Amino acid sequence: MACLQTLTKIFSGWVILCCCCCLHLLLSSPLPLKGPGLASTAHHACRLRKINFQQPYIRNRTYTLAKMARVSDHDTDNRLIGQQLYVNIRESNRCYLMKRITEIIVKDVLLTTAKDQYPYTEEVAQFLASLTSELSRCKFSGHREHVEKNLEEMKSKMKQLGENGKTKAIGELDLLFDYMENACTDAPRKGGNKKKN
Repeated sequence: MACLQTLTKIFSGWVILCCCCCLHLLLSSPLPLKGPGLASTAHHACRLRKINFQQPYIRNRTYTLAKMARVSDHDTDNRLIGQQLYVNIRESNRCYLMKRITEIIVKDVLLTTAKDQYPYTEEVAQFLASLTSELSRCKFSGHREHVEKNLEEMKSKMKQLGENGKTKAIGELDLLFDYMENACTDAPRKGGNKKKN
């Protein structure tokens, strides 16, 4: 019996020693590196939660605002938000591009005199600004010239259209909403490529 107790004490001692050593190794081992340069981190920085786009209230406000502005937009030849924005842009960079476009539309369109012309403009602007804020760490990977070229073309077209350019941008907020959802969530909607009537 004494021999069994001695063996139990020795075994218990070894178990405790092994646990302590394993714990020490675990705590002293370096953790996986995290940083903006890593692909997985960059990927997650360019992702929004699907639930952002599933709020009926803000979706209805955005679509209603777009519909109201389209009544005043008589230019059917031009399109600001569409597949032309994605020319030469890798799929992994589309969310970054949509973030930049959204920032431009919020700053240069929605937060100007438009907020006094249409109802819901400030609410929609706040919602879109919150999305771009969530994407603040979303960076472009690779060469930027195509993104900058496509952004400049969109801004130039909007400027060329004058006051109607802002009206057109507001009239395409439903497209912006869909494109952003499609580019920045893990489960894209098929509506991101839909054409406007």
